[in-house]
Amino acid sequence: MTRTEMIGQCIMVGFPGTQLDADFIALVREYKIGNVVLFKHNVENLTQLKQLCSDIQELVLSQTGHPAFIGIDQEGGSVVRLPEDGINVPAAMALSATDDPENAYQAAALSATQLRALGINFNFAPSADINTNPNNPIIGARSFGQSAQQVTPYVLAALRAYQEAGILAAVKHFPGHGDTSSDSHIALPCIEKTLEEIQTQELIPFQAAIDSGCQAVMTSHILFPALEPEKIPATMSRRIITGLLREKWNFQGLVITDCMEMDAISRFYGTDKGAVRAISAGVDMVLISHSGEKAKEAFRAIQDAVEMGNISQQQLQTAVQRVLKRKEQYCLPPRGEAGTPQDYAKNMVLRRKTITLYHGEIPHLGRAPFFVGCADFRSGLVSNDGGTDTFAGYLGRRFDAAYLVVDKDPEPSEVCRAVEQAKSHTAIVACMYNGHLFEGQKNLVQKLAKTGVPMMVVALRNPYDLRFVPQDVAAVAGWDYTPMTLELIGDVLERKLIPQGKPPVDLGEDE
Repeated sequence: MTRTEMIGQCIMVGFPGTQLDADFIALVREYKIGNVVLFKHNVENLTQLKQLCSDIQELVLSQTGHPAFIGIDQEGGSVVRLPEDGINVPAAMALSATDDPENAYQAAALSATQLRALGINFNFAPSADINTNPNNPIIGARSFGQSAQQVTPYVLAALRAYQEAGILAAVKHFPGHGDTSSDSHIALPCIEKTLEEIQTQELIPFQAAIDSGCQAVMTSHILFPALEPEKIPATMSRRIITGLLREKWNFQGLVITDCMEMDAISRFYGTDKGAVRAISAGVDMVLISHSGEKAKEAFRAIQDAVEMGNISQQQLQTAVQRVLKRKEQYCLPPRGEAGTPQDYAKNMVLRRKTITLYHGEIPHLGRAPFFVGCADFRSGLVSNDGGTDTFAGYLGRRFDAAYLVVDKDPEPSEVCRAVEQAKSHTAIVACMYNGHLFEGQKNLVQKLAKTGVPMMVVALRNPYDLRFVPQDVAAVAGWDYTPMTLELIGDVLERKLIPQGKPPVDLGEDE
């Protein structure tokens, strides 16, 4: 392989549209880019997505001589990329509410079936993060729980399902993103735990996954002073990637970075310099999710570093060998069918098991219920843009009742109007969506509760929102803002579904 071809195998790049454009085709041809990442903006429906994956493979194989890794964030819950005619499974924490790791296996198997049928071969899941911070703005329900003992069996079950189906799965975000109070998409988080604390908490699920045969790990852009005294994130730390992961744990699989355009890298170090530091640290593949120009800059920076000896030729060859070995194992032809009625039914069985009542009693709606809550919105940069239906609108139409859609952070005047409207009704059903981050949502549910009208509050992402709900109000974890969850909440209100989930995490204290 030429040096250009070798560096191209160590980069994964995204593009903006639902079909290959001239700029991306030129990027692959000139820089021999060997791997592609897909997002929601690349997806219209299953037919289009399958054709797009076929087009990617044809392009990359013709230009590099090797098949492409096609990567995706198909975690479940709020972080999914498949279209509505595909199967999007529950969030990790929702699955742990079933109190049975076998359900994590079943969910991952469903996801793997969809991906394999479409020609997607690399999933950035499962999350091995331990969500010990209830105020974590980006992980939350993406984690299986709040302890290593809780998270580990679910991670291993999901990993087993992916690998059995022939999908390369990257456990993430090594060494752990669960105890952060900021989002590495927009900041540089720091976990200031002792070495002993990290070893007995954050690292346990990752080490267990590697011991069980995990073939890929995704790094985090987080400072860990106990592991790396220099002020560089794990992604760029040779002590963490080579010293801990490669040498101490003897991990021989593929290491891929989280996106190098995230602010934790681009703002503090630069995407191109960060890419060089990551490869130098022992990473095999850098992820540049959106910008072709950033990908070119990173390519040239890596090329210069190899020519100057800052990255040795042997190190580059080793990274390429790891990539190509996994391509031989996981770049398999599409198999099966996505979005079948049978798979949809299996998914709904799983989802019914996840609905969790934390406290209170489900109210009877009476003759005049009132539904209120914010619309779906992009809850974090890893999530998708908001959906087309609303919690209040869907349930209002379903029960032929009054409803009100409010802002995600309603002003006091909007809260007052909602409360006045609610007083004349026989029941109130409200939603919170990342409400622990918005004072207006907390204010709304607490003032509604004071009306004395029978009430239920549904958390449509993180259950931690429910800590702001009074104990005499029904508090339900729905886990994601999807049409499937809205349908199930309607079933709960009609007494067709009794919440079966067991609270998987403590809510923490009301601030």
